[in-house]
Amino acid sequence: MLWQPWKWGKGSAAEKLEQKFAERLGVQHAYSFNSGRSAFLAILESLGLEKGSEVLLQAFTCNAAPNPVLWSGLTPVYVDCNQDDFNISVTDLERKITSKSRVVAVQHTFGLPADMDRIMEICQKHNLILVEDCAHALGAKYKGREVGTFGKASFFSFSRDKVISCVYGGMAVANDESLASKIKEFQEKAGYPSSYWIWQQLVHPVAMNWKILPTYSFLGKYVLVLFQKLHVLSKAVAAKEKWGEKPDYFPKRMPNALALLALSQLEKLDRFNNHRKELAIQYHSDLRDTSFLLPEQFTERENIFLRFTVRHAQAHNIIKKAWEQNILLGDWYTSVLVPEGTDMAAMQYQKGSCPNAERLAKTTLNLPTHINIREWQYNKVIDFLRNAD
Repeated sequence: MLWQPWKWGKGSAAEKLEQKFAERLGVQHAYSFNSGRSAFLAILESLGLEKGSEVLLQAFTCNAAPNPVLWSGLTPVYVDCNQDDFNISVTDLERKITSKSRVVAVQHTFGLPADMDRIMEICQKHNLILVEDCAHALGAKYKGREVGTFGKASFFSFSRDKVISCVYGGMAVANDESLASKIKEFQEKAGYPSSYWIWQQLVHPVAMNWKILPTYSFLGKYVLVLFQKLHVLSKAVAAKEKWGEKPDYFPKRMPNALALLALSQLEKLDRFNNHRKELAIQYHSDLRDTSFLLPEQFTERENIFLRFTVRHAQAHNIIKKAWEQNILLGDWYTSVLVPEGTDMAAMQYQKGSCPNAERLAKTTLNLPTHINIREWQYNKVIDFLRNAD
């Protein structure tokens, strides 16, 4: 595919992906985009909300969540999260509802479903539109029901660090016929990203698997930075997004080349998630007698563990020491809004408004659960954590 540019843009793969995705999730309509934030933007624009309407969404997230709200001329209102599941606090949610509130965007953080019964009850009580942010949670379930099927609409991400990945990609889904038709119209008008942008995404897995990751401990990390500076590889979040500005490659349709990658990944979804769950069981067993606070286990929620997130007072120091030893522990999230350097004023976040989220940003670290983790790598992580404890 890398050497067949005539297959990069238009093609039948995106439509096939949409069909397979809708069948997998059990929804009527699914529309593919070049990112999760493009999909979220499509949903917000299609809702036809009055400018300045409030969208309630949790802090402890990426700027990819509030940016589509800002790009739509709407107002983000940040809701605090729970410390035990990293998801939206229903108490703070109800406290922050105003006469201008129109949408609640619920993030299923790190693959753990939010408390959907209570959230839906609040949305019904206050006549709010529920949109699910499933960027972390494809395949997760709440009381046996797939996340992404509770709200009026939902969106998913297929970015490089998500449940399935085609480097960049996303999906908007809806059962509401009127809303679905508007999302489809938005998608058709969006057009495709440039051939150069598509090429950057196709090169990414080649460079990572052949050059960067195999030599990461002594060369690869520098190659990654160099390739990004030379624009051979794209970054997960563009610099201008940190200031609330929209790159010109959003919103766009899902190009054929990336849809083919996403189709291949979708076929492996259950294997990926089963692997994550098995690793989570191991992490729980091997770390239960340490000072790390492990994720809560909720019987009614099926967590797919995009990351195995633990809490520790020295989280940032532990991450730093791990990186010095070339052990890649995650730093989602070191701030209430990431990545580092995000302008909080531009995002309209007020310091102190979400104390739990601010506290978690200083005390969480993420352990890897992806399919490429080998037994020796897992053991290396466990040994490091036990020594750091």
